[in-house]
Amino acid sequence: MPLVRIEMRKGHTPEYKKTLLNIVHQSLMDTLGTEDWDRFQRIVEIDPSDFETAPFKTENFMIIEITLFPGRTKEQKKNLIETLSSSVSESLQIDIKDIFIVIHEPANENWGLGGAQRQ
Repeated sequence: MPLVRIEMRKGHTPEYKKTLLNIVHQSLMDTLGTEDWDRFQRIVEIDPSDFETAPFKTENFMIIEITLFPGRTKEQKKNLIETLSSSVSESLQIDIKDIFIVIHEPANENWGLGGAQRQ
């Protein structure tokens, strides 16, 4: 059950955002075996005046945070980062250096699903 949060500057079209969401989900399916239905993704658009980055980053800079149940190997996470970065870069014509990805893996006891703590 990956949870995805994408932060980027405001101003992108609905088509751009849907393409981005589709790329993220496809990358999760291809690299981690995520099911097609298992899609919990959000885009958070931030006013440029509220999104501070290094001066050499462009208006396309984005942060993609992926929260996963623990248990993926280092190699699986590396493959996800590389696949996702290259797919976003190629499909949306974004410099790969403008894509930051962070993977979080909170312990099972920190997940609540359907009102119950995950074991």
